Amino acid sequence: MKQLTFQELQSYLALKYKEGRTSSSLFMKLVEEIGEVAEVLNQLEGRKENKGDTSLEKELVDVIHYAVAIASINHIDLTKAIIKKDKQAAMKYNQSPNLEEFLLLQKKVH
Repeated sequence: MKQLTFQELQSYLALKYKEGRTSSSLFMKLVEEIGEVAEVLNQLEGRKENKGDTSLEKELVDVIHYAVAIASINHIDLTKAIIKKDKQAAMKYNQSPNLEEFLLLQKKVH
């Protein structure tokens, strides 16, 4: 199976939602899906009855889908934004390596 990049997913979702969807409507779907993740976690961790039809994987994919869709229709390059945000957090919390350094190290290893 081919590896999927953020750029590819964002291009696909930008095309899919180019008309008719607003950031706020996608955000409402995102919140709904986050609630479904909470429901699955409650079932998996024994706080609620497990009905047997729970899938953490599917619900997390839905959360990612809508979060990336919001970024896509707002022309946010998530790859750049994630690396920039991680670098800021690494500096703030004195963590090393940051994501950009990690990716460079991975390229050297492979």
